[in-house]
Amino acid sequence: MAKNKTIIVKGIEINISTVGERDFISLTDMLKAKDGDFFISDWLRNRNTVEFLGIWEHVYNPAFNYGEFAIIKSQAGLNSYKISVKEWVEKTGAIGLKATTGRYGGTYAHADIAFEFGMWISAEFKIYFIKEFQRLKNEENERLNLTWNLQRTLSKVNYSIHTNAIKENLIPKELTKKEASYVYANEADLLNMALFGITAADWRAENPNEEGNIRDFATLEQLVVLSNLESLNAVLIAQTISGADRLLQLNKTAIQQLKILLNNDALKKLR
Repeated sequence: MAKNKTIIVKGIEINISTVGERDFISLTDMLKAKDGDFFISDWLRNRNTVEFLGIWEHVYNPAFNYGEFAIIKSQAGLNSYKISVKEWVEKTGAIGLKATTGRYGGTYAHADIAFEFGMWISAEFKIYFIKEFQRLKNEENERLNLTWNLQRTLSKVNYSIHTNAIKENLIPKELTKKEASYVYANEADLLNMALFGITAADWRAENPNEEGNIRDFATLEQLVVLSNLESLNAVLIAQTISGADRLLQLNKTAIQQLKILLNNDALKKLR
């Protein structure tokens, strides 16, 4: 049986339906924060969205219909292409999105997908949304005496903010083609290089007395960008782009997004 609760993000009430251990968040409510005419179907017709959803379903849904997904993916992005959430679920057997009716009706998405949708509203909204969602989960943990870890949602990183971080030092350097050509042990280190300009092993070598890892000392802005880079990297992998080319593109994206977030005065209220 679903349990319903709400959070308030920038004056918008957003419903959350918990089924078992999974939280499904109302995209219909989130959409109220978007300026101008924008519909969930607009988001769903985007090729990057379709690829992200397909990868998510691949990880969590063994019954996902890849045949139907391939047809939808081939049409995504075309001006004539349009699909509703109901059609998406019926054709592919997807479990990450659902359309409901009744008192709490609307389009709901698993929290992972809702975070991704939040970026389509705005980077600022996504940060406030994640912050408020974290507050809700922390309150639930206090009542249930459980340890809820946001690392499971945002790629196993936490929300601790490094108090000694200097704004100018948060912007990563632009990597050269030679640096990008190096082979890294795993995708996590590829993302570390794109965002922090250093691998996890090198960071530990430079900080032998620190507990945790490089991502434990990331700022709020870096964590948001990291979440976006993971989504982008999944899309680039699906497009069979080489690791070196992906690293250069991810690095440029990290620099661009961090400059935008660090110059947003509204985010200072989260400190």
